[in-house]
Amino acid sequence: MTAMVATEWGGPEVLSPAEVATPVRANAEVLVKVMAAGVNPIDAKTRAGRGVAGAVRSFPVILGYDVAGVVVESPYEAHPLAVGREVYGMSMVPRFDGTYAEYAVLPEASVCPKPASLSFTEAAGVPLAALTAWGMVVDVARAHEGQRMLIHAGAGGVGHFAVQLAAYFGAHVTTTGSARNQGWLRELGASQVIDYTSARFEDHVHDADVVIDLIGNVHDDTGTRSLSVLRPGGLLVNAPSGSWPTMREDALEAGVRATGYKVSPSGATLAVLSRLFESGDLRVNLDHVLPLSEAAEAHRLLEEGHTRGKIVLEVSADQ
Repeated sequence: MTAMVATEWGGPEVLSPAEVATPVRANAEVLVKVMAAGVNPIDAKTRAGRGVAGAVRSFPVILGYDVAGVVVESPYEAHPLAVGREVYGMSMVPRFDGTYAEYAVLPEASVCPKPASLSFTEAAGVPLAALTAWGMVVDVARAHEGQRMLIHAGAGGVGHFAVQLAAYFGAHVTTTGSARNQGWLRELGASQVIDYTSARFEDHVHDADVVIDLIGNVHDDTGTRSLSVLRPGGLLVNAPSGSWPTMREDALEAGVRATGYKVSPSGATLAVLSRLFESGDLRVNLDHVLPLSEAAEAHRLLEEGHTRGKIVLEVSADQ
């Protein structure tokens, strides 16, 4: 099969096409013909030698966590994951080969039927980002009616799902975003949008119950500054792992709580999200759709920042 592989760690240019063996599934796994694959920041971090690169034992490496496609081999017959079923899910690199390929093997517990309302391309933009948003906003922060929540980077892949989910569960959502995304973020459910290019969020947000921190201290001190906008005992949920080593100590000193979040594949949670897509309460925005052969360009776009929603690779022309 054809796959986009990395033969070393480095810039986007290390991604190139190669013919590799089609993966073989084990029990409780399905082989999926990949129609589309999502692109996520963890892909770019790993390609650059960070992320999960330390767990990779040999090259070439196939990146990619998100997949939407058709089951071509399955241990089941009369089953939602039987051969011929349209599915989407999240892989786990490097335990499994990634999804930048014509075929991918995934554990049955990591996939579920694709919502009929989403195309393969749209569905491929969902798994990792939406599961992360659900985990942070719902599982950890327990979004509810009247909760005051600040979400950083609301226009990004995880962010645009987080804004929608928080609003769906009744939270009062404030988010940060550029001027061009102000109206769009309000359409997604934000009550207040702060233009981070012209204002400091801590001048506009006070006594928040929760901060969903999708930036941390990667580029500046956004994470540290976020502690000051929480009410006493408030909660900061942080996703960029490793960007803020003193997070818990800093939170304790500020009289608030802080925890990190790391997503795991879950077909069961994806099935819940599927119902929200089917009902129209949740939507995915695709900023760029490129062919698999342009994976390097997809990584360049991702690393430039300012993506509105998701970047997806089309793997099969037979959509």
